[in-house]
Amino acid sequence: MSTLRFNLVQEAFNHQVVPAQSLPKNIAALYGENVFNLDTMRRCMSRSVYKKVQEAIAAGKAIDPEIAESVALAMKKWAMKKGATHYTHWFHPLNDGTAEKHDSFIQKDGPYKVIEEFNGKLLVQQEPDASSFPNGGIRNTFEARGYSAWDPSSPAFIVDDTLCIPTIFISYTGEALDYKTPLLKSLSAVCEAAKETCGFFVNDVQRVTSNLGWEQEYFLVDEALFSARPDLMMCGRTIMGHESAKNQQLEDHYFGSIPKRVVEYMKDLELEAYKLGIPLKTRHNEVAPNQFEFAPIYEETNLAVDHNLVLMDLMRKVAPKHHFRVLLHEKPFAGINGSGKHCNWSLTTDTGINLFAPGKHPKDNLLFVTFLVNTLMAVHKHNALLKASVASAGNAYRLGAHEAPPAIISVFLGTQLTQLLADFEKEDSEDGLKMKAKSRLNLNVSIIPELMLDNTDRNRTSPFAFTGNRFEFRAAGSSANCASSMIVLNTAVAGQLMDFNAAMKERMIRGESKEQALYALLREYIKIAKPVCFEGNGYSDEWKAEASRRGLDCETSIPLQYDAYLKPQSIDLFAQTKVLNEKELAARNEVKWETYTKKIQIEARVLGDLALNHIVPVAIKYQSSLLDNLFKLKTLYKDEDYQELSVDKSEKIKKIEYYINQIQKLTDAMVEARKVANRITNEREKAIAYHDTVEPYFEKIRNLIDELELMVDNELWPLPKYRELLFIR
Repeated sequence: MSTLRFNLVQEAFNHQVVPAQSLPKNIAALYGENVFNLDTMRRCMSRSVYKKVQEAIAAGKAIDPEIAESVALAMKKWAMKKGATHYTHWFHPLNDGTAEKHDSFIQKDGPYKVIEEFNGKLLVQQEPDASSFPNGGIRNTFEARGYSAWDPSSPAFIVDDTLCIPTIFISYTGEALDYKTPLLKSLSAVCEAAKETCGFFVNDVQRVTSNLGWEQEYFLVDEALFSARPDLMMCGRTIMGHESAKNQQLEDHYFGSIPKRVVEYMKDLELEAYKLGIPLKTRHNEVAPNQFEFAPIYEETNLAVDHNLVLMDLMRKVAPKHHFRVLLHEKPFAGINGSGKHCNWSLTTDTGINLFAPGKHPKDNLLFVTFLVNTLMAVHKHNALLKASVASAGNAYRLGAHEAPPAIISVFLGTQLTQLLADFEKEDSEDGLKMKAKSRLNLNVSIIPELMLDNTDRNRTSPFAFTGNRFEFRAAGSSANCASSMIVLNTAVAGQLMDFNAAMKERMIRGESKEQALYALLREYIKIAKPVCFEGNGYSDEWKAEASRRGLDCETSIPLQYDAYLKPQSIDLFAQTKVLNEKELAARNEVKWETYTKKIQIEARVLGDLALNHIVPVAIKYQSSLLDNLFKLKTLYKDEDYQELSVDKSEKIKKIEYYINQIQKLTDAMVEARKVANRITNEREKAIAYHDTVEPYFEKIRNLIDELELMVDNELWPLPKYRELLFIR
């Protein structure tokens, strides 16, 4: 092992456990202490101001300037009392991260003094540079003005010494340049459409809320080893490296005992999360070595998205204290599972009804089946768009592999629901809607009680599965802003419910009873949506062929998947729901194509550098040592003995020479392909060129380097190997 690598590995293995801060016995006492939520507002504001703020947030309406002034004053006093010296408008630009510009509270008070001030105008609106963020050509470099505007529905919070105010981000001409703006519009659209649908059944629903429970998977690596891997540092994944003899094949990591160093990291992270009102509930080992997961209690979707982004930032900040680095790339290591972000999604009413919870009685289930079937229709109509919402350069390495959902969007319902819809399709009455009670499983072990079996099993190969009272969209990537998939899902369901509502009214105007119209429409939808329902193994080649026959989108090229956003059906959907206009959709696709190109471009540059400046010289050095050894053997032994002794070494030298030549040849070809692609000015065509002509070299070059890793003297190999990176002590 090289001296540098040896020292780094020793440092990694000798890291002592860093004790976490002690969690208080009563977590509820500190929960949300750094959040300016409604409870905090009630303590900091007059009763009349608090009531108006509460009413505005509940109704989804803007807060008038006078009230904003009072909110700003109370927010500043509270934040300064907590040690804050700065404030920032915190928003989600189109790069899967967050943005913040910190301003201090100070203002000039005469020539020699300052005062600490924060008013309603500063709270409500700021002006970031719109041309410096991804904008898809909406803003020219010389047209810099953009606006961030306060989102009162997501409470402000304090991180370190800064008051963070969640905001939207739009251009000077009004187009959305962020994820939050269309997310809020999609939530409003699904609320209004679902509320109208509920009106066919009950009359007291005033609000329907989209809920999200995300599951955040991630990897941890020791920071010393991370710093010795340029590919991890710049790409977030290892672009070379032979898999370890032992990885996840023994299935001993999943739900196993969490390493002590990791537990202490998790404790520190949970403490910071609780202070920020992030309701983390679950922590555990995931399937791959060094892979773990956090999951929270469900929240309203807008807040849940904000909390996920805050948590990802916290994960990176807390990790160095424990000598870790967090990897959120979807596939940081070849040969083992990648990381996703499962999005558990549901709709609930302000009257306490979960619209995806089956009831005990047929009449209760009619509402449930209505929303279930309309969701099937939405996924069927827009399966390509849903796939595009989770498509990225990183997720391409995960989706379609055998540890993640396939790159084909289908819905799993389970045996009982599938049968229920089949029966309903044939029945003209509510009798076809009766759900079976949960069955019992008696294990015939006296000490073990009977188990209650759910009405559906879980299909881990399905990208969109019904799991009892919600749908689990399992295709989003670990590093993604889950707003992307939630925008499309809520918009698609909103559009479908709007179509359903209009069709119901039209039928009733024609003289059909509400019941006749309802049953006729639902039976029609069940038939139409059948192609998107699949209960089998989504990993199989047979399903890929079957999905194509069913007319589902089977495109595997990420740049081409983005085309789904600009299909007439998608443009009409976003216009119908008023979530995004055609100009905004086109601009976002420009950003997506450009981002894809840049990520593949960076990986190509890093791969070329590592191949030619790290791996090839080491291989040549080792080859030279073998040649030197052969020369010395020849001087020592007779010809016949030498021939016998030298066969294996000669073959090894030839193999190394072949690998070196191939690596140099393929790397040169990759560089030339990159140069050709770089001359393309159209972002879509450039992204396609990078996908089709540059990225294919990655696997070819990697395979050669990985073969060399097995051959070259371990003492010479310059990069930490998988067996050193993947097993935390």
